[in-house]
Amino acid sequence: MAARDTFTLDRRSLLIGGGAGVGLVVALALWPRDYAANLTAAPGETVFSAWLKVGEDGQVTVAVPQSEHGQGVYTTLPQILADELGADWRTIAVQPAPLNPLYANVLALDELFEGTFSAWPAPLRAGHAQRRALMLTGGSSSVRAFEAPLRAAGAAARILLTKAAAARWGVEWQACGAAGGFVTHGTDKLRFATLAAEAVAGDVPAPIPLRANDDSRLYGQSLPRLDVPAKVDGSANFAGDVRLPDMVYASIRQGPVGDSRLIRVDRAAADRIRGVSQVVINDRWVAAIANSWWAANKALDALSPRFATTGAIINSDSIAAALSVALDGPGVRMAAQGDLAAVFKGASVVTAEYRAGLAVHAAIETTTATAQYQDGRLELWLPTPAPGLTRAAAAATLGIAEEAVTIYPMLAGGSFGANLDHRVAEQAALIAREIKRPVQLVWSRSEDLLHDRYRPPAAARMTARLGANGQIQGWLAKIAAPTTGRELAGRLLAKDRLVQTTLALGGKGDPYAVGGARPIYTIPNFAIDHHPAGIGVPTGHWRSGAHSYTCFFTECFLDELAHVAGTEPLSYRIGMLGGNARLARCLSTAASLGGWEGGVPGSGQGIACHAFRGSYIAVLAEASIGDGQRLQVDRLVAAVDCGRQVNPDVVRQAIEGGLIFGLAQALGASTGLTENLADARGFGDLALPRLSNTPDITIELIRSEADPGGVSELAVPPVAPAIANALQSATGVRLRRLPLRPGD
Repeated sequence: MAARDTFTLDRRSLLIGGGAGVGLVVALALWPRDYAANLTAAPGETVFSAWLKVGEDGQVTVAVPQSEHGQGVYTTLPQILADELGADWRTIAVQPAPLNPLYANVLALDELFEGTFSAWPAPLRAGHAQRRALMLTGGSSSVRAFEAPLRAAGAAARILLTKAAAARWGVEWQACGAAGGFVTHGTDKLRFATLAAEAVAGDVPAPIPLRANDDSRLYGQSLPRLDVPAKVDGSANFAGDVRLPDMVYASIRQGPVGDSRLIRVDRAAADRIRGVSQVVINDRWVAAIANSWWAANKALDALSPRFATTGAIINSDSIAAALSVALDGPGVRMAAQGDLAAVFKGASVVTAEYRAGLAVHAAIETTTATAQYQDGRLELWLPTPAPGLTRAAAAATLGIAEEAVTIYPMLAGGSFGANLDHRVAEQAALIAREIKRPVQLVWSRSEDLLHDRYRPPAAARMTARLGANGQIQGWLAKIAAPTTGRELAGRLLAKDRLVQTTLALGGKGDPYAVGGARPIYTIPNFAIDHHPAGIGVPTGHWRSGAHSYTCFFTECFLDELAHVAGTEPLSYRIGMLGGNARLARCLSTAASLGGWEGGVPGSGQGIACHAFRGSYIAVLAEASIGDGQRLQVDRLVAAVDCGRQVNPDVVRQAIEGGLIFGLAQALGASTGLTENLADARGFGDLALPRLSNTPDITIELIRSEADPGGVSELAVPPVAPAIANALQSATGVRLRRLPLRPGD
C-alpha cells in the first residue's frame, strides 16, 4: 500500500471578499468551527476520539457514520483504522456513530447530486455540510470520504498507546511498535487494553506520523466481514426485528401517484378482522393497527380505501410522450468542448435514439420503521443513509424540536437508494403519536412498488460525425429526463435555505439527470444537452443514478459507430481513449479473460466500459436469444481498476453484486404505469434474474496504488450496454430500449 508518511491536522485559513453584506454571510458560512466528540463510553471503555474506543477486555470499537446496507462499510472502514492502530482484527467491533458534524460526508454531497452544488466554493460546501451534520451514505463515497480521518484516528491512538508503554519501560516512544493489539519494544509487549486509560491523557505530535509499511498490515487483506456472522446466524437486527414493550404493528395504504386524497374507508369491515385495534387516517393514507402485521395488512383490504386523484392521468404512454416532447423541445447545455456546430455543418452524421424505462428499487427489505412517542419525545428505529435529515423530517412532521428525536440506525436489507426517502419515518411518527403506543410500520411489497421513488425514465438522441478514418469528430447527446437531482435535493434538504435558494436560482438543467453522459473518450468536439421532462411521477436515486442509462446510451451508440466505421469495437474504443491507460487496461484485460473474438456477427459477444467515482471498469458479455424470444446471458467478464483496495473480497462482492444488479436492469426491474398506478406489484412482475439463469461471472481486480475509488455502484452501468452489444452481434438486431426485450 502506498501511503503518505504524515497526516496534518490544521485549521483552515480564510480569505473572504465581496461587499460587506456578502462578506458577512460567507464568513458565517465558512468560518471554521471545532466540534467535540459525543461518542459515549460503556463501563470499562476509554474513548480516544470520535472514531475509537478501547475496552478493558481488549475490544476495540470503531464508530462508523455510514449506513451498512450490504456494501461492507462495517468492515472496510474499521479495517482502515485497525490497520493504522496495529489492532488484532479479532478484537474489532462496530458501533453506529452518533449524529455529529465530525461525521459529515462532504464528498457525498458532491457525488450523490452530481455537482448540483459545484458552484459553491469548496470551503462553503465543507462548512455547510458540517454545520448541518450531513451524515450521508451515497455516491460510493464511504472509503474515499473517511479513509483520511480514520487513518489519522488510528495513528493518533497508536502513538498515545506507544507513549504510555514507553513511559513504563523508560524508552523513547519512537522505538516502540504496535501490532496484533500490543505495543512492543524488543521482547517486551503490553496489551492496548492495559494502556488505554493512562494513554488517552497524552499528547499527539503534529503532524501525526503514519505507520511505515511492514508485514503486519491489515490494509489490503481480505479479512472476514464483521457483519456476516450475525447475518448468518440470524442475530443481526434489522428494522423489522425491533421489539418494544406493548408494541403493535401497522400496515399502510397510500393513494395513487399524483395529488391523491383519501375520501372513504369502511371502518366497520376492518373492525371485524381479529387482532385489529385501531385505524389511523391521514389525508393521503390510511393505516391499520393490529397485534400482528398480517392482521393489519388484511384489515387494509377490508377497509377498501378510496382515493380521489386530481390532475392528469398518468400511463406508460403519457410518460413516453412527455419524454418525446421534451426531446424535441429546447434543451439546456450541460457540458461542451470545441465547436460542434462547425463540425456538423453540412456534414453527414449518424443518429440513433434510445430509451430507458422506470426502474424499481425492489430491495429485499421493504420500507420499515419502528416508532415510540412519549412525553413529547420521539424514538425511531429504521435503516437510513441520512439520519440527521430523517430526524429533521420527523421532528417537523410532529412539530417538535429536532433534539427531541432520537434515531437508531439499523442495518438495511439492500436499499439501493430507496431509503433516502424518509416518508416512513414521518408516517410512523404520526401513527405512534396517535395511538400512544410503540408501533412498527411495514410497507407491503405491493405498496413498496406502487410508491417507490423510481429511477427516472430517459430518452436520448445521439448524433455523431465520423472522420475519414472512422474517428469521431463531433458528438452530441440530447437526453430527456426528469430533474431528479433537483427533486431529490429538494425533498432531502427541504429545510435547508441555502440549498433551496441554490435550486431556485439554478436554472432548468439538472447535472444529475445527465450524470455519466460526458464522453470518456478523446472527442475534440462534443456537447451534452439536458431536456427536462415532466412525467408526473416522483423519482429518486437508484444505484448508480443516471449513469445506469447514460452509459447504455453512450456505449451502445459507440458500438454502432464502430460498425459504421467498419472497425472492431474493442480496438475502436481503445483507439479513442487517449492517455486513459487505466481504462484501456480494463478493456484489454476483460477481452483477454473473455476470449474476445472481435464482436463479429454470430459471436454473441459485446463489450462496454465506464469510468465512475474515480474507478474504471470494462465488461464483456456473451448473450443470445433462445426459444420463445427468451433472452439468455451466458457469461459476464469484468475487469476493474478501483485504486487501492482496503479489502479485496469486499470489492469483489460489490462488483459481483453490481453485475447482477445491472443484469436485472437489462432484463427487467422496471414497471409501467396504468392510470397512476404501477403495473408491477411483486417480484414475479419484475423479470429479475434467478439462480438458474444467472450467467457465469469472472472478475479481475487490477492492482493499483492510486487513491481508492468508489465500487458499490461501479459495475451497474456497463452491464446493459455490453449485453445489448452482444445481442447485436448474435442476431444482427440492435435493441435500443431498457429493459431489453427481443420483441420490441
